[in-house]
Amino acid sequence: MIWINDYVPLLLRICLVVLFPFSALDKIVNWDSAMKQAGTLPFKPAMLWASILVEVVAPICIVTGWHDRLAAFVLAGFCAITAVLFHQFWRFPGFWRFQEGEGLQHFWEFLKNFGLVGGLGLVVLSQGLLPVSMVARHPLTSSHVMGPQAGSPIP
Repeated sequence: MIWINDYVPLLLRICLVVLFPFSALDKIVNWDSAMKQAGTLPFKPAMLWASILVEVVAPICIVTGWHDRLAAFVLAGFCAITAVLFHQFWRFPGFWRFQEGEGLQHFWEFLKNFGLVGGLGLVVLSQGLLPVSMVARHPLTSSHVMGPQAGSPIP
């Protein structure tokens, strides 16, 4: 059972960041499309290369545990900025009728990005992980979500 405690956190970190290297690859392979999507951002090529760098390096750091909190913080900021700059669902008139279309698609992308911000924020703030065996033995145990005991199990 010890190996589960060792590898489940690694697997979860991989699941959290797996989409970023593919996003970086997509930007490289479809450079013209990525430049078009960047719209009116200043210094578009430099910004695009910076985003590729973040999407490749930060996941590696998070998965390997090398400066993982800093990497998760940077990647969370990247996700929040990306959501606000590129998924402005509120600008699409059809969105407010919650109809299928580009506005609704951006709404889900916006929420996905902030879901990633939450998961990455847990990496930033985590002091440690509970052993999987403890969670398996007590699956209905809750955690403190605020205060000095945040993250620790409630007895």
